Amino acid sequence: MSKPFLVIQLRPEDETATNELEAIRRYGSLSEEEVVRVRAEVAGLPELDLNHYSAVIVGGSPFDVSAENKLAIQRQIERDFFRLFDEIKKRDFPFLGCCSGNGLLGHYCGAVISKKYGEPVGGVFVSLTDDGKADPLLEGFPKDFRVLLGHKEACDDVPPETTLLVRGEDCPVQMFRLKQNIYATQFHPEGDIAGFTLRINVYRKHGYFPPEEADSLIRSLQGERVAHSNLILKRFVERYRS
Repeated sequence: MSKPFLVIQLRPEDETATNELEAIRRYGSLSEEEVVRVRAEVAGLPELDLNHYSAVIVGGSPFDVSAENKLAIQRQIERDFFRLFDEIKKRDFPFLGCCSGNGLLGHYCGAVISKKYGEPVGGVFVSLTDDGKADPLLEGFPKDFRVLLGHKEACDDVPPETTLLVRGEDCPVQMFRLKQNIYATQFHPEGDIAGFTLRINVYRKHGYFPPEEADSLIRSLQGERVAHSNLILKRFVERYRS
């Protein structure tokens, strides 16, 4: 039997965390038996032996790397991830960080994380770089494709030692790769209309957008098609299923 995928979550709210896990499983075509779930926002990361897993997937979070005043649990999470990244980088172990996972990996690699390139919740077009066209997760993609996102912070520049795969007009660093198997996306490859509708309702007072705009943001999601974005997650799983 294949080793399971380790899904690390950072969302304090049960409903958004559960929805995110279900979306990762759905678009990654993962069975329940193929997933081990860790909710790091409860008590940080436990001791992990990467030999037990095929790959690591990290979801989004309301926590900001660039925040000045951080909760104790957030500081614990960041310390734990730095230790985990030491091992992941050393082994070039398969990793996919989505949104917050992007910020954590970018910060680890030495990028400045700030609110300079924050983007409102919704759908945008992003573009492949030449390196992106050659990457196995993106091979055959159209030059421009649609993604769902929403973030207060992002990498100011491409993190040192990494390769830029996807860029955006308003946020330059949308997807990058460290070594050959360590990936991060600023957008949400697990994102869909239902999931983003839920997140808008839950996070309407978390500073992503003015609360009074929540209903119009939900309406703007209707008709979004992000099949290529979702395909990234499926390809990641297919490539690293041991």
